[in-house]
Amino acid sequence: MAPRKVIIDTDPGVDDILAMLLACACLPEELEILLISVTYGNIDVQSCIRNVLSLFHHVQKEIAWRKSQGRNIGFETIRRSKPLVAVGPEHPLSDDMLMADFFHGKDGLGGIHESHPHLSPNDAWTSVLSAVKTSGDPATSHIADELANSNALFTPSNEPAHQEILRLLKENEPDSVTIIAIGPLTNLALAAAEDPEAFLRVKEVVVMGGTINEPGNITPVGEFNTFADSVAAARVYALTSPNPFTTMPPTPPTPPGTAKGQHPPPFLAPYPKSLSRQLRVTMFPLDITERHVLTRGEFRKTMEPILAANSPLAEWATAFLNATFNKIESLQSNSGEAGWKVNEDEDIRIETSGDSGNWLSSKAGNRIDRCVATPGETTFGGYLLKRVFSL
Repeated sequence: MAPRKVIIDTDPGVDDILAMLLACACLPEELEILLISVTYGNIDVQSCIRNVLSLFHHVQKEIAWRKSQGRNIGFETIRRSKPLVAVGPEHPLSDDMLMADFFHGKDGLGGIHESHPHLSPNDAWTSVLSAVKTSGDPATSHIADELANSNALFTPSNEPAHQEILRLLKENEPDSVTIIAIGPLTNLALAAAEDPEAFLRVKEVVVMGGTINEPGNITPVGEFNTFADSVAAARVYALTSPNPFTTMPPTPPTPPGTAKGQHPPPFLAPYPKSLSRQLRVTMFPLDITERHVLTRGEFRKTMEPILAANSPLAEWATAFLNATFNKIESLQSNSGEAGWKVNEDEDIRIETSGDSGNWLSSKAGNRIDRCVATPGETTFGGYLLKRVFSL
């Protein structure tokens, strides 16, 4: 069976780094990571890129260590096929940038780059960071040579992330690529606005975001990834509707100094009146994600022997996860056949500033699948550690 081709759209703080480690630890027949598209979110986009580079840096060190120890190397999918890494916008489509550095630390990994400077990428990786960030600059011409010398596990792109998304969707068969969106949906909204029909070639967009019946984690009813760019989320979700205009956010007034009719971000043009198909979105809101727990005790018990053997990845993961456990504890006063369960075609909308359509009409509203149960709520933490550390 062919592997599932995926694009991971991310604002890598602690949770996204763990998700990407799990993806990288998949077998080639399970998953092929085509692209990691980076956006702002938990922290600024420069720190997000740095964290992606840190991940690949430590995975590469881990692979070398496992080889020297005669251990199972793991990380087969990215050893067989290098993913692209592309950089997206620094700001949301509208409103001010919102960050979660109060939780993830100002670098997104609990301040690890200051508290454990020896765990930060070296200058060669920093130059890659600079190269991919300054797209189109003549100074990036040496990037291929640097990557050839470093044996990097990824390929940086000089193209904006949303354009790489569109290119990959065009180059692959329709319904063969899944987008896993684990940050604000700005990259996806930009891609959908630039070429809606190309974007609709995607098999499915899987979103870690939103909250339905649980309290929010950024406002009493708001979840961070959705709240960080609600306009982008509303525009993406609108494509699930038989009539997208019914849930599209209103277009803001043309800003001073901008010619009327121009639609640069954040003032994206409306979608065409007629589209070939509806987008399939499956949402994993806080209601389901917060049930999947990795405890400090389980993590410590698993890491102790690996740390004692000097695993580079274990040292890195322990540094940023200990900071995360400490933060969680400071914020809290107390702490049939298994299978995925999904509610289909729910009318889940993003409130921006009113509903422009007849919201009670059967032809209005979005059609979003929502995950409400999984087979791994009690076993998630152990499964994550076993896959990532090849135990």
